[in-house]
Amino acid sequence: QVQLVESGGGLVQAGGSLRLSCAASGRTFSSYFMGWFRQAPGKEREFVAAIGRSGSTYYADSVGRFTISRDNAKNAVYLQMNSLKPEDTAVYCCAAAGKYGSIRYARSDEYDYWGQGTQVTVSS
Repeated sequence: QVQLVESGGGLVQAGGSLRLSCAASGRTFSSYFMGWFRQAPGKEREFVAAIGRSGSTYYADSVGRFTISRDNAKNAVYLQMNSLKPEDTAVYCCAAAGKYGSIRYARSDEYDYWGQGTQVTVSS
């Protein structure tokens, strides 16, 4: 089992940057496919970015300003967010998928473990 704890959220002006972190418990972090999702008030949860075990990265079309990375030695995954916009305001959650083989990384039901989330608010 994996426990995930996000940090790094906050209030930032439009155009600013934030770096989100997701710390994972357990000794098998490197075996998990990791993703970031976000949910804005009144909207459905949406995929943001994902990173595979070998470091392959995947992004939603709307977040070309973001970069996902992982550090298996630190059991952590990161989301660097630049040029933030008010529409990026949401609760951001990281998730871990233990499935091997083909994974539909943009689907939240592919992920087995979720963190509680960290709030990101971008003011205009």
